[in-house]
This record gives sequence, structure tokens and C-alpha cells, in this order.
Amino acid sequence: MRPRTLPAAVAPVIVGSALAWRVGAFDAGAAVLCLAFALLVQIGANFANDYYDFARGADTGERIGPRRAVAAGLVAPATMYRAMWLSFGMAFASGLALISWGGWWLVAVGVASVVSAIAYTGGPYPLGYHGLGDVFVFVFFGLVAVCVTFFVQAGRVSADAVLAAVAIGALATNILLVNNYRDADTDARAGKRTLVVRWGKPFARGQFGAALLLACGVLVALAWRGLYPRGLGAAVAAVLAVPGFLQWRKLRAAGSAADLIPLLGQCGAYLAVYALSLAAVLALGK
Repeated sequence: MRPRTLPAAVAPVIVGSALAWRVGAFDAGAAVLCLAFALLVQIGANFANDYYDFARGADTGERIGPRRAVAAGLVAPATMYRAMWLSFGMAFASGLALISWGGWWLVAVGVASVVSAIAYTGGPYPLGYHGLGDVFVFVFFGLVAVCVTFFVQAGRVSADAVLAAVAIGALATNILLVNNYRDADTDARAGKRTLVVRWGKPFARGQFGAALLLACGVLVALAWRGLYPRGLGAAVAAVLAVPGFLQWRKLRAAGSAADLIPLLGQCGAYLAVYALSLAAVLALGK
């Protein structure tokens, strides 16, 4: 299930729900269903990644990082495949329960989310193998997750929700970036053309830093839009910039794939702290 990456599913629901609360539209039932859907889709995607990377030869004994269950022989491929579909089935069921809040168009969102999660490493054109994994994460763990969470509670999508979604999506992408940065050598040999493999590690470091700057900039932008005092937004952005800069330095200084293993969990923790911090200043602002 890769628990260290699950903040990517929790953070957008926290932020979308905080924005809904800010406009007086928070609905606990809808928020819980959004959280269930997001978590189950990500867990299903992680199962799919474990299964398909093994099947395609990307997870081998040369790979350095947390053990993959199928590649390590801990879980049979057929069992992982069934677990993947069980997770997606449960996610879809929780998504159907949201129809009474958001309407039948949410079925299309649910189908697109599940199909994209499978297509990340599976199917005839796996997104992750063609450098599109970052786009998938940004769109579905950022724009879709935050905006849909806000919509099912508030009945609309606001500019503030889109801005916050951009920040969450950027930081969620950093989790994937660190994973791909660590696996760049084995991915290249397996034909997995992630952005790190395609454009190199210097570009990846620039992307990582740009995402952090963007997320801190959104905190300031939302303050200028009147959601909370400008001084508070600037202060929180400055505080969060410090651990973000330290993470960027760790990425830059990494001498081996093993050096990046702790950073993956730290990026997940940073996303969680960012989401909670944004939710807190939204509460204080109101």
C-alpha cells in the first residue's frame, strides 16, 4: 500500500474540505466519502504499479528502494492483480455514494480516475513509461481531487480551489519525482522513460524546486485574495520554505539511490504538513 505516499490522497481532501468550510459549505459525509475514494484509488494504483512493473521487468533485483511485494516473492502476481481490482471496486462504490451530492457526472470522474490509475503502468501505453506520470499525478491528485472535494460540498468550483489544487498537485508530483529519481538507472534499462530518464537529473532537481516555490507562492496568493491576513500567509510560506529547501538540498546531494529512500517519506510528510497548515490558516482567516 506504500503508506509513506498516501498523504498524496489525504492532502487534497483536507484542503478541499477546508475551503468548503471557509465558505460555510462543509459536509462531513461528503468529505469522508471523498477521502475513502482518494485513498482506495491510490492504494489500487500502488497495487497496479507493483504488479505491472514486475510484469514489465522494471522491478528487478538491481533496484534499490523499499521492497516491491510481487518482485520480492511476498505476494503472488495473481493475488496482487485481484487486490488491485478489489481496491478499485471499493473506490468506485464509495464514489457512487457521492452522486447524491455532486450528480451523475461524477461517474465519469470515477471511471477516468480508475482508468488512469491502471494506465499509469498498465495497458498498451503505460503513462509512467512514457514520461506522463507526472501529468497524471498533478491532474488527479491535485486539480481533480481538490476541486471535486470542494464541488461536492459547495456546489461549485472557485478560483481559490483551483489555486490550492495547483499547489497540492505540484507537491504530490514531487513524491513521484523522488521515486523516479531514485530508480532512474534501473528504469532506463527497463525502457521506462520517466521525465528523469528523458530529461536528466538536473532538470528533475529544477522541477522539484519549482514545485516547492509554486506551493509557497500559492499560500501568499490566497492571502492576497483575502482568505486570511497577508502577513499570516507570508509567515507560513516562509516557515514551510525552510524544510522544502532542505529537501531540495538532499535531492541535489544524493550520491546513490539509497540516499533517496528517506526523502520519499519526507516528501509525503511535507505534503501532509502543507495541507494541514493551509487548512489552519483558512480557519484562522475566517
